[in-house]
Amino acid sequence: MIALGSATLAAALLVALFAGGAAVYGALSRDRRWVDASRRAVYALAALLTTAVVLLESAFLRDDFSFEVVAEHSSTTTPTFYKLTAMWSSQEGSLLLWGWVLSLAASAVLYLTRRRHRELAPWATGVLMVVGSFFIGLMIFAAPPFQELRPAPAEGAGLTPLLRNPYMVIHPPMLYSGYVLLSIPFAFMIAALITRRVDASWIRVTRRFALAAWLFLGLGLLLGSRWSYEELGWGGYWGWDPVENAALMPWLVTTAFIHSVMVQERRGMLKVWNVSLIAMAFLLALLGTFLVRSGILQSIHAFGASTVGGPLLVLIAILAVGSAALIVSRLADLRPERRIESALSREAIFLVNNLLLVGLAAVIFWGTFFPLIAEFFTGTRSSLGGPWFDRYVTPIGVALVLFTGIGPLLAWGRLSAEAAKGLLLWPSMAAGAAAVVLAFSTDAADSPWALFLFAFAAFTLVALAQEFWRAGIARRALTGEALPAAMAGAIARNRRRYGGYIVHAGIAILLVGIAASSSFQTNRDLRLDVGESAQVGDYEVTYERLAADPQSERVAFIATLDVRRDGEQFALLAPARNYYPTQNPMAGPIGRYFEGEATSEIGLRSGASEDFWAAFQPDLSVLDDDIARGNRQLADLPPDAQGIAILALAERYAQNPPPATFRVIVNPLVMWLWIGALVSLAGALLALWPSAEARRRARAAYAARVGREVRARA
Repeated sequence: MIALGSATLAAALLVALFAGGAAVYGALSRDRRWVDASRRAVYALAALLTTAVVLLESAFLRDDFSFEVVAEHSSTTTPTFYKLTAMWSSQEGSLLLWGWVLSLAASAVLYLTRRRHRELAPWATGVLMVVGSFFIGLMIFAAPPFQELRPAPAEGAGLTPLLRNPYMVIHPPMLYSGYVLLSIPFAFMIAALITRRVDASWIRVTRRFALAAWLFLGLGLLLGSRWSYEELGWGGYWGWDPVENAALMPWLVTTAFIHSVMVQERRGMLKVWNVSLIAMAFLLALLGTFLVRSGILQSIHAFGASTVGGPLLVLIAILAVGSAALIVSRLADLRPERRIESALSREAIFLVNNLLLVGLAAVIFWGTFFPLIAEFFTGTRSSLGGPWFDRYVTPIGVALVLFTGIGPLLAWGRLSAEAAKGLLLWPSMAAGAAAVVLAFSTDAADSPWALFLFAFAAFTLVALAQEFWRAGIARRALTGEALPAAMAGAIARNRRRYGGYIVHAGIAILLVGIAASSSFQTNRDLRLDVGESAQVGDYEVTYERLAADPQSERVAFIATLDVRRDGEQFALLAPARNYYPTQNPMAGPIGRYFEGEATSEIGLRSGASEDFWAAFQPDLSVLDDDIARGNRQLADLPPDAQGIAILALAERYAQNPPPATFRVIVNPLVMWLWIGALVSLAGALLALWPSAEARRRARAAYAARVGREVRARA
């Protein structure tokens, strides 16, 4: 199986190189046979890499520890669910995932363009195959997933405990899919520049791939934030970690690109801006892959050492220099067809939005890489913490909320001041009312930036609701339908526009959740004995009891917290701490269960107004003497006897535990962060789904093109 997997990757590299070379040769010679052969080679590449994925996944399921990657990232005690997803926890498996998704995306876009965009598709194929060949080459020469271990060990090291979480099962493939899908618009952008076809045709063919990349990146960020909130035990959902930032930056730039391309399609403007944005987004996606696997910056998300950081950095440098040179050489072709006529126009507001989004990405980039910049100039590595990011990111985020609401209200081209005043009246009144009510009835006045954000979110939500209302009223006047049916019909007719509005509404709701939970959070660390109580805000917290749950793969201690508000029980929570065995033989047969990695399972009661969150840290220092004695006396006993000793030790500790430490957090409105994110993702799905009218136009355009070709041949 290992030999078959290695042969599959070798064949994939040859096929990718052929596909890229045949596509470029076909474009230069104008010989469609070579172009068609390259497209079929891309399909074959997808089949080969799918085979490689199946081979590796089957090795994980079989516990085949002759595969080095399986031995290092799985074990017989790893649950089957996590064995299936352990592949992308490894450097080798994540590279295979990258190449596989790229082959599938390339196959999809080439299938969709097999009868159109014949000037662009071959050059785009060449770009995609260069990237694909690079990642396959890494799998063959730097990080082979089909490396054999001889002799095969009887047991594997197991999956990293922090990754044994359902969110982390989906989070990496979502982010990687977002990264990879950005290669499609990037490749067609390069093709458009090479062929000087710099109209909006390359945008139309790749728009949905860009939106899908945005969707996958957003879903990956959401799942990663939820994982942090529930798994890491510190109570936050965003810590400005370098790898978190590396995923956020391409999402921000892709957001700018999705808005900017509408201006080019409608007004023939911002062409230089668009090609620069998609180049920047894809390079940032590669940079995110580099940060995850290079270990160059300290991160909770960087698992294991890397052998591919250097080659990845070289690829990023080559693509950055090549893209910049190509864009500069085509500046004359990228001249705008129109100029912005008025500040009160949709394109002007979109440009402001884009500047804010790119500015936000630039601030995050500087803060993320500041340790390396500081070390280069001073010789000392120093980092910028969360307060620095909050200081500069917060005002930009607040401004984005405001302009997110203004943009949809304005028309393309020019809008009179009187018309603008009428459109902005109700949203402005809603913003003012929200500011006044919150300032006098809550603690929002103590955090001015949060108060501004709440007011601007009210502006945005009312502005977007006004747009849906106007669309429904206009359609009802034409069709005579009831207002709900008319509104649904208007949305179905233009899913792209109204899906985008739903995305904007979701972002506004999400930012309200972030502002409230970060500005008005109650956070306390408690040290409690069993039976002891403490007051946290409006809640009384009592440590009821401790239970032990030793298993073959880990030892868990589970606390029970009784949470009461106004004398009545609010929640009964069970935060836990899991201890996974280390592979270090020096820890001893008993100590190894308590000296490996540990994870938190939080206790959580969620509500629309606030979350009550609790994490638990037992004091195991009282077990040191017992563990040392057990290591000496039980070293020669069989594993079953050692397991009985561990069970007895854990049960004895749970019956008479010392005081434990609890972190308790009351998070106001944090649920609206997750709700807003889901609303935005739903809006993106709506925008992705083509309307019946769009499908009819596509069929009519294809029929007309076929008719022209038939007449030309006749």
